[in-house]
Amino acid sequence: MFRELDPILHSQLRLAVMSLLMSVEEAEFNFLKEKTGSTSGNLSVQIDKLKKAEYISVTKSFRDNYPLTICKKTKKGIAAFENYVDCLKKYLNS
Repeated sequence: MFRELDPILHSQLRLAVMSLLMSVEEAEFNFLKEKTGSTSGNLSVQIDKLKKAEYISVTKSFRDNYPLTICKKTKKGIAAFENYVDCLKKYLNS
């Protein structure tokens, strides 16, 4: 009856990152940090987990001699997020 929730997205911070990315084309690290209220270290770890799961792509470069990290959702990440939301709806409506 109940489908298992995706353990990658079941983390509060990873879910917050994916939720933010669903509404934009791409997002800078500092934007995600500000919106989630996370520390740099914790956010870096969670972004790495989303990247390893292939839910997001990460591009690192420099802007004005400062590191710039850009995150984008992938097709796999979009599908996983939509499936996660669908599973939650089934939990709530049962």
